Amino acid sequence: MALHVRITGRVQGVAYRAWTRATATGLGLSGWGRNTQDGAVEAQVQGDRDTVERMITAFYDGPGAARVMQVETEPVEDAPDMSGFEIRR
Repeated sequence: MALHVRITGRVQGVAYRAWTRATATGLGLSGWGRNTQDGAVEAQVQGDRDTVERMITAFYDGPGAARVMQVETEPVEDAPDMSGFEIRR
């Protein structure tokens, strides 16, 4: 299962991408995360359904300094197989 995720709120300047990579890696997920021009963070996470759903739940908390307002998800069709989790710029 692969999902594209958009997280809004106070999510830039609080190590949200690093937290995302560490959390996704700890769960055995692959994908990527990056900041957007409008102050959000977007990510793609891939793995088995239960684990991806655990990550989506975790996105609502984020690192301690984050204040998440919204987490939007969209399925990714035909997602390429990815290995590991990278931070994109």
